[in-house]
Order: sequence, then structure tokens, then C-alpha cells
Amino acid sequence: MISENLKKINLKIKEICKKNNISQNDIMLLAVTKTHPLEKIEEALENGISYIAENKVQDAGNKIPFIKNSYKEFHFIGHLQSNKINKLLKINPTLIHSIDKISTAKKLNEQLQSLGRIQNILIQVNTSGEESKSGINPKNTIEFVKSISKFENLKIKGLMTIGMFTDDKKIIRNCFKDLRLLFNEIKDMEINNVDMKYLSMGMSNDFEIALEEGANIIRLGSIIFGAREYF
Repeated sequence: MISENLKKINLKIKEICKKNNISQNDIMLLAVTKTHPLEKIEEALENGISYIAENKVQDAGNKIPFIKNSYKEFHFIGHLQSNKINKLLKINPTLIHSIDKISTAKKLNEQLQSLGRIQNILIQVNTSGEESKSGINPKNTIEFVKSISKFENLKIKGLMTIGMFTDDKKIIRNCFKDLRLLFNEIKDMEINNVDMKYLSMGMSNDFEIALEEGANIIRLGSIIFGAREYF
């Protein structure tokens, strides 16, 4: 099933890239392994997946160290609680997508300093305005980025958002368009310690729109693995 799902997804990505004059090589397909067992992760890796992601530190700790197949990067995409920072760093995430609080960034930076390490991060922006979602208000994002850029052990590599859960494609598109415009505005400012490289947006239900609006990281779970498996 995973093999067939990935073939369909890759064909769709190829189609969108061709239509919009995008290099498919620039797109990172991030397989979100949330709630899925180790066997399914191994199967995805055997079928061409190179980038994997989890949204809970505890689940990541129970799976990532035990993966046998090789992969290029592990990303953390969930809300990061300050008391889980040490556990997350032990799993060595390449990229943390979800920084949206000064206090969390400060504690993360302090822990990284003690370890002598640098961590790449994305700033999560709440483009939908929904209270149920984490993320910085778009209006406050530039000032937030400037504040976080002062933490020497954190390297800001771009922005992340979650589109509104709605059937109205225009609303979804506006969420992604707003993030792209903000991304480009920050990029043009050339803030020290800020490298606007990644635009992480789009999940199983809306990744096609996200790609059309400039995403270069898409976070796909159920469309690869099937329905979530809760235990």
C-alpha cells in the first residue's frame, strides 16, 4: 500500500512542479510517522522516503533510535514543550519546525550552548488565525524572528504553517500565500543569523495548493501510511 501511495504522490508532485515551473529536486517530501509503528516507517524508507518527522517527543524517542533502514534527516514538527527539550536533543533532529515562544527558544539555546551544538529551526506562524493552532501571529513574526536571531546556537532556516482545516480552497491558499509573502519579506531584510531557506507548509489534504504557493517542504502522513493507528 505504501509503495502505491508514494508512486501516486510522486506523480502528483511531478505534475504540479512541471505545471508551475518548479524543480522537483527542490521539494522535500517529509513523511510524518505520527502514530504509525516502526514496521511502516521501515517500509516507507524501503520505498524511497529519505526524510521522516514526528510531532511528539516521546513517540520519536520510542521509534527514531530503532530504525534500521538508512534515512537522511529526522525533523520534529510538533509543539515543543520546554521540559521535553533535553529528550528531543538526544534524538538529534536535523530541523525543528515549531518554534513560536521566546521562552522555549531561550531554554533550547541554553541547552545547546551546554552541549556545544547548533540547531536549525523554523518559526511557526499561525496564518489561519485559529486559536486551536500554535504559532506566531503573522503581524508579530518579523519582530519575533529578530528576537530569536540573537540566540547564537539557533539558526533560523525559514517558516512553517498549518493551513486552515476547511473545504474552502481559497481560504487554504490565502494561508499559504500569506506565509510565502512573509517569507520573502524576511528574506529581503537580510537579518543576521537568518537564512530563509525552507517554506514548510502543506499536509495530506492540501499539499497540492501548498506546492503551487511555494512550499519546498510538504509534511505528508495519512496519504502515505493510511489512517492513523492509535493504541
